[in-house]
Parts: sequence; structure tokens; C-alpha cells
Amino acid sequence: MQQNNNLILDDIPESGPLFVPMTNDYLFRAILQRNKEVLKGLTCALLSLKHDDVESVEIENPIMLGEAIDDKTFILDVLVRLNNSKLINLEMQVINVSHWVERSLSYLCRTFDRLEKGDRYDKVLPVHQIGILNFTLFEDDPEFYADYLLINKRNHRVYSDKIRISVLDLNRIDLATEEDKLNELDFWAELFKSTTWEDLRMLAEKEPIFKEVATEVRKISDEERIRMQCEAREDYYRTQATFHGYYQDQLAEKDAIIKEMEKRIADLETQLASK
Repeated sequence: MQQNNNLILDDIPESGPLFVPMTNDYLFRAILQRNKEVLKGLTCALLSLKHDDVESVEIENPIMLGEAIDDKTFILDVLVRLNNSKLINLEMQVINVSHWVERSLSYLCRTFDRLEKGDRYDKVLPVHQIGILNFTLFEDDPEFYADYLLINKRNHRVYSDKIRISVLDLNRIDLATEEDKLNELDFWAELFKSTTWEDLRMLAEKEPIFKEVATEVRKISDEERIRMQCEAREDYYRTQATFHGYYQDQLAEKDAIIKEMEKRIADLETQLASK
């Protein structure tokens, strides 16, 4: 096995930029969909599981890789069924469009509500929504890997362990806890932040699973139709980032105008009160 890993690594370019960053959600889906060992490794890291704990891991919503994506498939979340007893919704999100909390709740509820007519409520599967974000969700209280449950406000009793939301902040690897490092989540975050072949090779030297990732990226870079879809997503990101930046600038400008008007009104009221 070690010899095979070396051969894989030898086939990876030694330097240069990746054709798209590892935060590309189409590339993210393509790797997980094509390589079950990578899917299993990431799942274990995110859920603090041992490799032997995972009997089966299946993607429930595969797409035809290389085909153009329309409005219905623009959100490339990956729905994973673990050991046929739990559903995990994974999503890579690059741009902070200021509604991640509501979006994650929508995904969680949609995935949880999967009972068919006549099914018993106790048969509903646990659902875990995990966002891998390239931005900090709560700037006033940043965390590398945050875990949220539905709990009693007074005594913190868990209402149900069947729904859970987690957030991995790729920009705050510096806040990784000892448990995060034990699960190698810091390595996975470094992987997703990679933009060059040098980055991938460095990680591939550390862990065999990242050699699997590197070789999948290399293969995908040679497959024109999949590569073009990844590149199309990058164009989409740039458009969204430009629009979002313009929108934020407009809001800031309006806020500044409102504050200036409020100040002038306050000054006028002060002047009138003094007469």
C-alpha cells in the first residue's frame, strides 16, 4: 500500500497553482463522489469517529459530474447516509452572503422531514448539518469548529440528539482545540485552503488520505468537462463576490447618509430647544 501511495504522489505536479482552489464546491463534490475513502476520512474527522466505526457511507444525492448545473443544482450540498442510520448534509460555502444561519436551518429541517405517509416518528433518522465556511460566521465569538444542539435554555438538557448543526471555519485554524487536532480537522482545513500543488504535496506527505485527494484533483484537472464545471463555479463566485461587495458598499453608503441626517436633525433640535 505504501508503494502505491508513493506512485500516486510521484504523479502529482511538483509546483504551480491548482486549476481552481480547493474551496470550489463543484470540486469538493466531485472528489467526495468519486472517492469513498476520502468521503469516509472527512466524515470521521468531522464526527470524531474512528475508521472502523464507519461500516458504510453513501452519497444520497449524486449528480452527473461534468454536466452543466442549472438553478436547481446550484447549491451543491452533499447528503451522506452514514451506517444507514444517520444523515449528514455537507456544504462548502465560500462567500458570506449574510444568511448562512437561516440557510443551514432550512437544510437541516428539509433533511430531517423525510418520513413518508404511515411512517412512525421514532423511525426518523438523526440529521447533522455541517457547513465548511471560508469566512467567520460570528466575528464577535470566533471558533474553529463549533457544534450546536437543541437544548433547554435553563438547565441545558438536550431536547433531542437527532438534530445538530456544526460549522468549520477555514479561516480560524489557529483556534483548533486539542480534540480538533486529534481528529486532524486542522489538516483537513489546510487542505481546503490549498491553492497550489505544493500545498497538496505537503499534506500528502503527512497522511495517506491526502494522497487520495491529491490524485483525484490531478485526475479531475485532466477531465475537461468536469474541470470546466469547476471553472464555471469560480466565475460564479467572482460574480457573486462583486455583486455582494457592491451591495455592501451601497448599504454602507446609505447608513452613512442616514447617520448624517440623524446628526443634523439632532443638531437642529438642540438649536431649537436653546431658543
